[in-house]
Amino acid sequence: MTAKTKKIPDYIFESSWEVCNKVGGIYTVLSTRAETLQKMMKDKVFFIGPDFWRDKENPLFVEDNTLFPKWLETLHGEGLNVRTGRWNILGTPIVFLVDFSPFFIRKNEIYTNAWNDYKVDSLHAYGDYDEASMFSYAAAKVVESFYKNELTKKSKVVYQAHEWMTALGALYIQKYVPAIATIFTTHATSIGRSIAGNGKPLYDYMFAYNGDQMAEELNMQSKHSVEKQAAHNVDCFTTVSDITAAECKQLLEKEPDVVLKNGFENDFVPKLPEYNSVRKKARQRILDVASALTGSKMSNDDTIIVGTGGRYEFKNKGLDIFLEAIKRLRDSDLSKNVLAVINVPAWVGNPRQDLIERLDGTDSTQRRLANPVITHYLNNFEDDKILNSLRYHGLNNNPEDKVKVMFVPCYLDGKDGILNMSYYNLMPAYDLNVYPSYYEPWGYTPLESIAFKVPCITTDLAGFGLWANTLKPNGLYSEIEDGVKVVHRTDSNYDEAAEEIKNTILSFAALKVAERNAIRRKARLIADNALWKNFIEDYVKAYDIALANAAKRIKSKK
Repeated sequence: MTAKTKKIPDYIFESSWEVCNKVGGIYTVLSTRAETLQKMMKDKVFFIGPDFWRDKENPLFVEDNTLFPKWLETLHGEGLNVRTGRWNILGTPIVFLVDFSPFFIRKNEIYTNAWNDYKVDSLHAYGDYDEASMFSYAAAKVVESFYKNELTKKSKVVYQAHEWMTALGALYIQKYVPAIATIFTTHATSIGRSIAGNGKPLYDYMFAYNGDQMAEELNMQSKHSVEKQAAHNVDCFTTVSDITAAECKQLLEKEPDVVLKNGFENDFVPKLPEYNSVRKKARQRILDVASALTGSKMSNDDTIIVGTGGRYEFKNKGLDIFLEAIKRLRDSDLSKNVLAVINVPAWVGNPRQDLIERLDGTDSTQRRLANPVITHYLNNFEDDKILNSLRYHGLNNNPEDKVKVMFVPCYLDGKDGILNMSYYNLMPAYDLNVYPSYYEPWGYTPLESIAFKVPCITTDLAGFGLWANTLKPNGLYSEIEDGVKVVHRTDSNYDEAAEEIKNTILSFAALKVAERNAIRRKARLIADNALWKNFIEDYVKAYDIALANAAKRIKSKK
């Protein structure tokens, strides 16, 4: 079936906790894909997110109350508080931000109906379940109102809900607005993430896990229940990678209809010669900060900068194995100095005053600073896992060490007080990035890395790593010479994986400049394969399946 014969919706609604709310990878999925959708169906794509910014300015949202003014009046009459506007990203799609707080007083009624309609278990709810569910329900009510007041019965409409946080709304649409085709996308199953996060071996015993049983054991019944019911009841169930598809099949007992690979846009990656200028400036800043911190002068020509980063999930993101590999690298025969930079937001306090004084020249001494591995104060110095691991491995930035480590525990927004450059402006500085994830449904950090022409190491437990391997013939693994090194990881090969990462960094550091530059170019070519224009066809397929199944469902009820 070609794209021309597939059913294309007239309108698309997408609901997510991360619309105009920069939390994690789903924000990147939605925000980078928006321009591609806008090109397909201009201003007929509506993103729905939670309104956390009613009393202050949201830099990601530009309010525009001239959008659907009559409908807004109707909404207020229905007790729905919504702001209309544009998402301040490429494509500037229309956004509805929803105030869901009024629905808390109806929580018990909403949960009762969810149980009666779909057997969704809300009895064991705690933490963020109520907040997410009330947003999800409110978002669905907004879509219901828009459909009834602004569209016609002939309109082909798709509602796509992302993650368990929006599952309740997808079920509401399915039940009470049956003309709308529903898609539910799980980016990572709640129970799979919980199994991995609790230190249980997820992969060696995947075949034996029962999702319902594990949800009870880990006190995850409500999140797992709403996610599972959405997967089983929507018109099209999707996920983001083959590895998560296998997880869904086992733990949710439902195989996804389509795998929606996560693409990327490269519009904000600097072009030559600007790229070289940004890279030079970023490298110098990182090396200046590291030199001031450690008291050891690090030169541009003699230092390989190796980075890692992401959410602070010590095991899931592979921070444990990264630090193990860096320790082994320190004990190796290195031809160059290596600076390992850890960009992981932690419970950060203020930027270090002694480091600021060293950087601005107030302190001109060349000694190591106290605690010479971290750029900012932490609120939990004694309990921080990364700092404790650095101490355990003896990674203390001794003057004689050819491997130095710098932990940057803050969001790189350009205003952190030390580096004072944004994450994307710093990215070109790196020679190699390492993301040895244990649990990673897709993995935007390695994709971002190669988009900026920085080769990376990832694993075959990351959806991105599995996809990178598909670019190689005959089932071979992608190697660093290809631009992406994919390391085999299991629940039981920690030592072997750490050694392979160490050896890869060691061999990469020994390459000549021209050889490293050739690998950088290959990395960028892999990134070009992951542009949204190449992956959007998966979404078209999902829209077609959802619309077809919705039509069958409606016909069967007549």
